[in-house]
Amino acid sequence: MKRLIKHGLMFGNLFHVDSPALVDRYNRALEHLTGKTTKQTDFHVDISGYSPEIGDELNDHLYLNHAGVNRQFILLSMDQRTAPLLNTKFSTSRGILQQFYAENEAQLFALTARDAVAGELVNSVYDVSTPRRLFDIRRIKVEADTTAGTVHDAEKLGDLVDRFKTEPDGWFDDVLIAEMITLAGKTGDVVRNPVKLKQMSFDQRNFWTAHFGGLYLFQDVEHPALIAPLGKAGLGELPIKYVFDASNRNQIAKFFEYNELTEAITEARGINAAAILRQKMDFILVDAVADQGVDLTGATRADMRRLARDHGDKLPAEFHALAALVNWAENGGAWPRISSDHPAYFYTLRASDTKDAALVNMLLAELAPKDARQMFICHKELFYRTYAGWPDNKRAYVADFLVAEYQVDKAGARRALFGHDAPLEEPMPAKPDPVSDMIARVGPWGAVRGN
Repeated sequence: MKRLIKHGLMFGNLFHVDSPALVDRYNRALEHLTGKTTKQTDFHVDISGYSPEIGDELNDHLYLNHAGVNRQFILLSMDQRTAPLLNTKFSTSRGILQQFYAENEAQLFALTARDAVAGELVNSVYDVSTPRRLFDIRRIKVEADTTAGTVHDAEKLGDLVDRFKTEPDGWFDDVLIAEMITLAGKTGDVVRNPVKLKQMSFDQRNFWTAHFGGLYLFQDVEHPALIAPLGKAGLGELPIKYVFDASNRNQIAKFFEYNELTEAITEARGINAAAILRQKMDFILVDAVADQGVDLTGATRADMRRLARDHGDKLPAEFHALAALVNWAENGGAWPRISSDHPAYFYTLRASDTKDAALVNMLLAELAPKDARQMFICHKELFYRTYAGWPDNKRAYVADFLVAEYQVDKAGARRALFGHDAPLEEPMPAKPDPVSDMIARVGPWGAVRGN
């Protein structure tokens, strides 16, 4: 992992806490939330205020995320909003924090000038001891205040000001006036400069969770399903009709199709599909030859062609199928039929333009695990876990590629791989579904045998 850290591919863009004032504010917030403090005087925090160094010190890397639910956060500076979220347990958490920070930018900027803001992403459950509990998560509400309670005091002062203005004897109520003066000393002039955070809550119906080996729950779609790539055995009885694992490739493909969640890379507009597929082939090639001790340092396109020729007997079906697809795209070759039971199938897809595109691309990264670039971009938790088991030459190749081809223009790379153009015309009305009767009888993915 040292190579990833050195290149900024792991623990990159964290906020550095190195001043006594910020450390003191962090400690006040940490004690306010958890009853603990840190002896660290120099550490780094993510968007939620979690610090790997403090996690090591406390021997608890969930010190702000007890039991992996209701994540707490400490905001010291608005610079944290661009930091990653480490030890992610739910795919929605970073987006919720980013939206909360953006919607309250001016207020949070003013509050963090004098104090830390401490808060929590609150949902209706306090543990996910069983998979069934995931279905009780409906909405996430953000609660936040400074450690001194500035927001609460400002709200109380606002109420007192209203009483002072509206009550007939407000001008003569010495107790009321004295209380207003005391609170104003803490909050400032809330009439001219209101201190109020926007109350925000977020639906959490479609999400990934790290619990139970990693699950993808899609409830807010026309045809709901739970997808457990590593296996559905042991999940127990769940309040959802369809549960799939990685062996149910045909059913997952139909799930994507019926919910219109994916599109073929070759049909996407405004991208170089052949270049994207060719890069996927390179990663598949590297995966196939890495254990042969091949030196991949500085490998050029010509080097990759030579490797493919020299190790043709080791190249998997995914490589040959994508090569045929590239030949069709670039040279007008025969159209290769790649069905959903083919190991290359999920490599040929990307998320369509829906609100769940990031979640779908995350799932596709798990279903097409040899594409190291997509895994790094869309599913870092899986990438770091998988990276640890690779041969060193593959680690070096992937790290060098990500530094040279992704780090230099993250936004451009994401746009080229996953972005979507605005529609050029109004969507056509839905056509009658000729298989609706069959869907009604056996469900949209057909009969699924239990594993």
